[in-house]
Amino acid sequence: MRYVVAVAETNSFTRAAQRCLVVQSALSHQVARLERELGARLFDRTSRRVRLTPAGEAFLPAARQCLDAAERAAAEVAAAIGEVRGRLAIGVIPTVAAVDLPVVLRDFHQRHPNVRIGLRVGSSEAMVEQIREGGLDVALLGLPATVRPQGVQSFEFARDPLVAVVAPEHPLAASENVDLTRLAAERFVDFPSGSAGRAQSDQAFAAAGLDREVAFEIPTADLMVQLVQQQLGIAMLASTYVPRFTGVTTIPVTDAPARIEYVAWSRTTRTPAATAFLTALGIPAERLAG
Repeated sequence: MRYVVAVAETNSFTRAAQRCLVVQSALSHQVARLERELGARLFDRTSRRVRLTPAGEAFLPAARQCLDAAERAAAEVAAAIGEVRGRLAIGVIPTVAAVDLPVVLRDFHQRHPNVRIGLRVGSSEAMVEQIREGGLDVALLGLPATVRPQGVQSFEFARDPLVAVVAPEHPLAASENVDLTRLAAERFVDFPSGSAGRAQSDQAFAAAGLDREVAFEIPTADLMVQLVQQQLGIAMLASTYVPRFTGVTTIPVTDAPARIEYVAWSRTTRTPAATAFLTALGIPAERLAG
């Protein structure tokens, strides 16, 4: 099954053999043997490409589940004798501020060198879904105060008010503070509509009965700040995240919305590696006992 998954993911018997550290003839022989046992071809092979047949498409999800189950079983056995190993898939929002993630990952790797760490950046809503589906073990999220992660276990790390971010030359830059009514007259740079990052501001302006213009919808805070520096608009970002940038001015917002940073994990399939990582993040033992 491992060979089938490798061929499916690489679209090549040659690359799959390289990944699995076997000669291609041995890998091809084992795949052919499995096809005979199943009574169906799993791959269509030509001189130019390899692709899954309908039977292969049906086989692949179950094969992945079996491999994941075998890996989890091996990790549980290792944990029983005091060794943490296996895969750890971590998701993180681009603007995480409550955790110094590079330092945490360094320390975790030094303590548990046999854990294979994978890291991906994404939106909070997408990563919650990936935890539910088993694609992620742990995720660091940022959500509006009105929203909690659904269908997963979670722990609140920090609540952080948003601040206005403007160019130093902007007329508001000298203000001690501003309110949403004043900011509503400005042109905004913000995250894409529908994202959790955008919802924090949208909900606050809507609750205040205010409309605003979002001229630029940007998926990354770095580019948002660059547009602010060029005086193309202003932004609202978490106060603990903004200090990493230079060339902008931040202004407290008296009626600012808050962002809550959570760590989330699966309710049903927490691995020893995930438990060790959550412990490294400082999650209380009683929250992990259930």
